Amino acid sequence: MPPTPRVKWTRDELLIALNLYHKLTFGQMHARHPAIVAVAEKLGRGANSLAMKLCNLASLDPALKMRGIKGLSGASALDRLVWGEFHANLSEAAPASEEAFRKLFEAVESSEVEVTPREGVVVRKAPPRGPTELTATVKIRRGQDYFRQAVLNNFGGCCGVTGLAVRKLLVASHILPWGRHEEHRLNVRNGLCLSRLHDAAFDVGLVTFDGELRLRLSSRLKSEVSQRAVKENFSAYEGQALNLGKDAVLPDEAFLAVHREAIFKK
Repeated sequence: MPPTPRVKWTRDELLIALNLYHKLTFGQMHARHPAIVAVAEKLGRGANSLAMKLCNLASLDPALKMRGIKGLSGASALDRLVWGEFHANLSEAAPASEEAFRKLFEAVESSEVEVTPREGVVVRKAPPRGPTELTATVKIRRGQDYFRQAVLNNFGGCCGVTGLAVRKLLVASHILPWGRHEEHRLNVRNGLCLSRLHDAAFDVGLVTFDGELRLRLSSRLKSEVSQRAVKENFSAYEGQALNLGKDAVLPDEAFLAVHREAIFKK
């Protein structure tokens, strides 16, 4: 019996694969990962096929090349084309990929669809949205969902400073502010996974990270070190590098340099 011919990947399938790609680290791109198993089943493909496709896409990722990770060498011409289009226009492509991902799992508007490192793809009823969220467009919400999952998973679902692993207490912080840098809003390298407390401190410039990704405290925050909360939540981690896996995408140093110069209150 002749071998079954391979079914070529379509643009729509690659859009979903790229969405999943940015929510996993390279070491998770294997056929046993629950998210890969779940997505492959929905696509009508084998988990090995999807895992291989993700590893082929990894060969196109300059952020992984910076860490010495090459990926597989089998990226097709269509892979390269869709990769280029996706990353050239993240503000449109990322929300579209998130919408396609949700449709793949037949999620209704009142549901959350989340990829987590341990559970895979989770579909759950979403909590009620506040007034601000209600007025946001679907496109903005989809982009925010994509960015949050990609950033949190890039940090292993833990605060990069403290290691806190309670997902509901974590924030995908923007290094370059959302409001002033639209072109980088959904760029994973513009994201830090921080606890809500450390996100607030980073946002107002009370903390920052140096060129070695080590935590720095502002003089204003240091002046409050007599407070137990400041000592335990900030001083205890001063000089410690962000906690990132060996296969994680690194935050962009140029973005952090802007934060140090323009936002950090030295």
